[in-house]
Amino acid sequence: MEGHLFYTRLILGCSNADNHNCYVQFPLVSRSGRIRSLVAEHRDSDISRVEIMNLPGGAESFELAAKFCYGINFEITSLNVAQLFCVSDYLEMTEEFSKDNLHLHAEQYLESIVYKNLEMCVEVLQQCENLLPHANELNIVSRCIDAVASKACAEQIALSFSRLEYSSSGRLHTIRQAKCEGDWWIEDLSVIRIDFYQRVITAMKCRGVRPESIGASLVNYAQKVLTKKVDLVSTGHQKLVVETIISLLPVERLAVPISFLFELLRNAVMLDCTIACRLDLERRIGSQLDIATLDDLLIPSFRHGCETLFDVDTVYRILVNFSQQDDGEYDMDDVSIFESDSPHSPSQSALLKVSKLVDDYLAEIALDVNLKLSKFMAIAEALPAHARTIHDGLYRAIDIYLKTHKGILDADKKRLCKLIDFQKLSQEAGAHAALNERLPLQSVVQVLYFEQLRLRNALCCSHTDGNHKPVHHQTWRISSGALSAAASPRDNYASLRRENRELKLELARLRMRLNYLEKEHVCMKRDMAKSHSHKFMSSFSKKIAKLRFFRHSSSRGSSSPSRQSYRADSKVIERTCASIE
Repeated sequence: MEGHLFYTRLILGCSNADNHNCYVQFPLVSRSGRIRSLVAEHRDSDISRVEIMNLPGGAESFELAAKFCYGINFEITSLNVAQLFCVSDYLEMTEEFSKDNLHLHAEQYLESIVYKNLEMCVEVLQQCENLLPHANELNIVSRCIDAVASKACAEQIALSFSRLEYSSSGRLHTIRQAKCEGDWWIEDLSVIRIDFYQRVITAMKCRGVRPESIGASLVNYAQKVLTKKVDLVSTGHQKLVVETIISLLPVERLAVPISFLFELLRNAVMLDCTIACRLDLERRIGSQLDIATLDDLLIPSFRHGCETLFDVDTVYRILVNFSQQDDGEYDMDDVSIFESDSPHSPSQSALLKVSKLVDDYLAEIALDVNLKLSKFMAIAEALPAHARTIHDGLYRAIDIYLKTHKGILDADKKRLCKLIDFQKLSQEAGAHAALNERLPLQSVVQVLYFEQLRLRNALCCSHTDGNHKPVHHQTWRISSGALSAAASPRDNYASLRRENRELKLELARLRMRLNYLEKEHVCMKRDMAKSHSHKFMSSFSKKIAKLRFFRHSSSRGSSSPSRQSYRADSKVIERTCASIE
C-alpha cells in the first residue's frame, strides 16, 4: 500500500489541460507507458487516485520502480532482479517511453550475470515463485532452468576431463572418482518448489547428466521435504512431491539406493498416491530385490480397517515382479529394465539371496495373529520351487506360524506343511521336526523316512571307506540308494536296476498288505460301534495278532536280524509316505 499512496501523492494536482507538462513533471508518468495510459484515460475528469491491479510483486516491486524513476539509488541483485524485470514489463518501463529505462537494466543483469551462475539462477527461481504467471510468460523461469541444467552438465564434463591421465603404457584412462563427486549443486536445488524442480531434472536428463547424480538429487530433495511435519495442508503437497519424484526416477538400475525406493513406497501407500506410481515402484524394487534387507520389506499396513501389521499384498506383488525379471538384466546397468513385457527368470544367485530374505520375512509376519493362512502361503509360494536349496528357513517360519495360530485346522496344517521339502532339511532341522508336536503326523513320518535314508547313505559311505576304496565327487540319489564313483558305470547301472526291481516287489507287497489292513480297520470300527463287551475284546486280540509288519522274502540270502529289521522299517515308512503324497 505504501507504493500506491506514494504514487497517488505524486500525481495529485496534474491538470487535464496540460497533460504534456504532467508527463515531464512526474517521472513515473514519463517512464511508465501503463501509467501514462491510465492518466490519459481520465483527462476529461480530475484525477485523484489510480489503481493498478495485479501488479507483479505487489507494493514492494512498485516501490523499487518508483525509486528508479526518482533517481533513488538501490542495488540490483539476484534477489530482486526478477521483481524488477516483471514490474518493468508490466508498467511498460521500456526504451519506447524513456531511454535507459528499468526494463533494460534488469534484462542486462539477467543476461550478463544471473544466467551465467548456477546459484544465482536458483535464487531467481525462488523469487519467481511469487511472480507467476508473469515470470513464466517472460521466460525467466525457462531461461534459469536451462542455465542450471547446462551448468550442471558442464561441471561434470569438466570434472571428467580433469580425471583423464596417461598410464605407464601410454594409454589414456580415467581415474575412478567418488560417487557424485562435484555435484555440489544438489543441495542448492532442494530449496525450489516441486514444479520448478521437476523441470530442472527433466532438462538435466536431456543434457546427459549422470543418472547417479540425478538419483542423489532426488534422494536429497525427498529427504528435505518428506521429513517435515505433516498436517492436513501439507499432506496434499507431500503426495504431489512423492508422485513427482517417482516420475523422475532414472530408468537405470541402482541409480538410487533400494532403501530409498522402499521409503518412497511406504510414503506412497501412506499418502494414497496413484496406483500407477505404486506399481512403478514395485517393479523397480523387484528388479533389485536381491540387495534388499528384511527391514526394507517390513512395510507397515496403512490401510484403514486392515487388521494385519504389515502390508503383505505389496510384498507379494514385489516378489512376482522379481520372479519375472530377465537374467541378463542383472548385468546391464545402463539399460532400462522396465520396458520388457515377457516373463523371465532371475539368476540363481539372486534367487538364493531372495529365498533367504523371504524366509526371514515369513518368520516375522508369522507372529501376526491376524495374518490369514492364504496370504502366508502366497508369500511362501511366490518364488519358484528351485529357489530354495535348503528348507530350514521355511520350516522355521511355518513352525512359528503354527505356534502363533494354535487354532488352525488339521487340514490347513497339512496344506501348510506340504510347502516344506523335508528332504532339504539339515540334520539339525530334521531332528527338531521329528520331535515337533505341532506338525501333522504325516509330516513327521516323512521326516523320519528321509532321516533313515540319510542314515543309510552315511552307512554306505562308511562301508566304502572301510574297504579302502577311493571315493571322489560322489553323487547321491535318495530314491535309489548310494552310488559310488569308484565303481564302473556298468556296475552302477546293474546295481540300480537290481535295487529298483527289489523296491518294486516290496512296494507291491506293501500295497497288498495295506489294503488288507484297511479292510481290517473298517471291520474293527464296525465291531466297536456294536459293542464294547468281552466278545469284542477277544475278537480284537485275534485281529491284532494278524498284523505282521516285518515280513521279508528269504530269496535275498541270509542277513543279520538287525539288518532285516532296518530294511523293513525303511520300506514300510516309504510306503506310508507314498500313500500320504
